Amino acid sequence: MTVQNTPRNLGYYMPAEWERHDAIWLSWPHDPITFPDRVEKAENIYVELIRAISACEKVNLFVRDDAMKKRAKIYLKEGGVNLGDIIFHVYDYADVWFRDYGPIFLVNKNNGSLAMTHWIFNAWGGKYETLMKDTNIPDFINQQMKLPCFKPGIILEGGSIEVNGKGTLLTTEQCLLNKNRNPHLTRENIEEYLREYLGVSHIIWLKNGIEGDDTDGHIDDIARFVNPTTVLCAYEEDKNDENYPILLESYETLFKAKDQDGKRLNIIKLPMPGFIGDEEGRLPASYANFYIGNKVVLAPIFGHENDKRALDIIQAQFPDRRVVGINCTDLVYGLGTIHCISQQQPAPKVK
Repeated sequence: MTVQNTPRNLGYYMPAEWERHDAIWLSWPHDPITFPDRVEKAENIYVELIRAISACEKVNLFVRDDAMKKRAKIYLKEGGVNLGDIIFHVYDYADVWFRDYGPIFLVNKNNGSLAMTHWIFNAWGGKYETLMKDTNIPDFINQQMKLPCFKPGIILEGGSIEVNGKGTLLTTEQCLLNKNRNPHLTRENIEEYLREYLGVSHIIWLKNGIEGDDTDGHIDDIARFVNPTTVLCAYEEDKNDENYPILLESYETLFKAKDQDGKRLNIIKLPMPGFIGDEEGRLPASYANFYIGNKVVLAPIFGHENDKRALDIIQAQFPDRRVVGINCTDLVYGLGTIHCISQQQPAPKVK
């Protein structure tokens, strides 16, 4: 690593998700392996979330070919979406998990300009060989955007990190220290990459992610900043649930943690939707997998009695935004929901 030329040294940082966006990035669902018997249902969920978000930010939407573009346009138009708000990108991507393979955008604190980081995506530790080609997507995007692009040269997914935009980053040991990612790096090595390429100064490590999560413990299912000093922490109240000890440990760690200025964080419990799944196993359903847009917050719900409680808790943190609950029961069969499929593009900051 040449520290002189890293984003941090050049004035770049990763802004918090609630800071203003220019756009959201998504990839249209298509794979029957990802969504068994549910592709059409997943498409309808996309229509619902695109309809909600397109009113306040541009939608960059990947489609694999012209036939898929035509199909998506029909769905979106029938769903009441203004196609003028959608920018289509035709590219042979493998799957929908844009948070993990897409670029992580940065803003320069000195002049407000944008840059991107392009980390290596290895399909969550080599689990899915056919999905690894999606690591090339940031290069395709930057052929059009022509931004400064920083390549750390190590494996990292966007869903594994969470920032408050002021210097603090949350992550998990289960994911970033997993030997299926960067076995040659120590914790200290990884922290240096996070500091230099995301512009953070303080890192809080939680232990493990929720059960059923094939990403090895992504943070965006367990703990989310909603302002610089407040974290919504997924919390399982049923002591017999297998997520109870995992999330209790995360809550206790966050409760004792301090931010980049040495101040305690405000930790608010966010309930869980209980067991979502079938005879084949548990799915990683969590209300924490929400997306913070310019005027709306898109939050997953699952037809559970805790849906309303969770939406009310999220809404209380965003009085100037409308929280939209989207039933993601069919989407989570692909092992992710709203935050996993999306990536925000921050707006440049005019000085």
